[in-house]
Amino acid sequence: MADFYELLGVSRDADAAAIKKSYRKLARELHPDANPDDAAAEAKFKEVAEAYEVLSDPAKRANYDRFGSANGPQGFGGGGDPFGGGGLGDLFDAFFNQGGGGGGQAGPQRGVDLEVVTYLDLEDTVDGAAKDVTVRTAVPCDACDASGAAPGADVSTCGDCGGQGQVRQVRQSILGQMVTTAACPRCRGEGQIVSKPCTDCAGEGRKVEDRTYTVDIPAGVSHGSTLRLTGRGAVGQRGANPGDLYVEIRVNPHAVFRRDGDTLLADLHVTMAQAALGATVPFDAVDGPIEVGVPAGSQSGTVFTIRDRGVPRLRGRGRGALELMLVVDTPTDLSDADAELIRKFAEQRGEDITPPEEGLFSKIKSAFNG
Repeated sequence: MADFYELLGVSRDADAAAIKKSYRKLARELHPDANPDDAAAEAKFKEVAEAYEVLSDPAKRANYDRFGSANGPQGFGGGGDPFGGGGLGDLFDAFFNQGGGGGGQAGPQRGVDLEVVTYLDLEDTVDGAAKDVTVRTAVPCDACDASGAAPGADVSTCGDCGGQGQVRQVRQSILGQMVTTAACPRCRGEGQIVSKPCTDCAGEGRKVEDRTYTVDIPAGVSHGSTLRLTGRGAVGQRGANPGDLYVEIRVNPHAVFRRDGDTLLADLHVTMAQAALGATVPFDAVDGPIEVGVPAGSQSGTVFTIRDRGVPRLRGRGRGALELMLVVDTPTDLSDADAELIRKFAEQRGEDITPPEEGLFSKIKSAFNG
């Protein structure tokens, strides 16, 4: 992954104002509106947006500077893989912990946490939304009611650990005797032995299936945020508590708007006449149409701020602003009559302009007169 500071073209000690200024410049250059059908520019635009999302947030920036990730040290085995980097081939082992581990804790182990990514449109972050996410996870076995035992099977106390789920080992070291505690290898930390395991789940009390959950996305959520769904992770062995499901939010680039915190940024296009003489210009805000008053003599680059038409504040009241940067469009399809009017206007103001191109008849006449 490219370095976020290099993407924005700033030094690692750049302040927030410098980062914001550089991002806005790059966002205007790379925005899909300015580069239609340019996949490379769109990809770079996404990278720049992600870099700004991290470096504009003090906490995320501190994590990035320290760990190379906005989320700090990777808690899911690294590389965004919640199953320890082994991929789907090790999915069963990741859910069911076949190594008999668990750090020596007695009894069935809590299920593992899972992580999934969901993509939103900008409108979803403004209005809130309900999104379905599908995750491959461990679920209770219906055949044995999550007990891991076949019908009529005996469940007895483990003789190796006396039902404690742990065994103690004494070993000699240069410091003397050391006592360590580990999960019992025979019962795998459960303290019980099942005489006949359930054939549907091989005695685990759980199976791997695809599950779909509906996630309520709150208004104001931002790119890179993570939502926690308590108890929606993989279920533990033989009825043990499930882990949690973490949903990472990613927001698709918008064709019109850019986001800076709770502020929405966009361009307001007007004609040369509207900028010179003033006008009331309609604009489709993300939550409905508005009208913007453009004073006479307005220049390109002027920013109009419309309060409370940005993104709702996630942890507060009200909404951010909508900032519209004025762009004066120069006409390119002038008729002869249009061009003549503008030429007379320029002459009246004493402005130097390119003389009109001579027609073919005038060129021939000039040649004969010469």
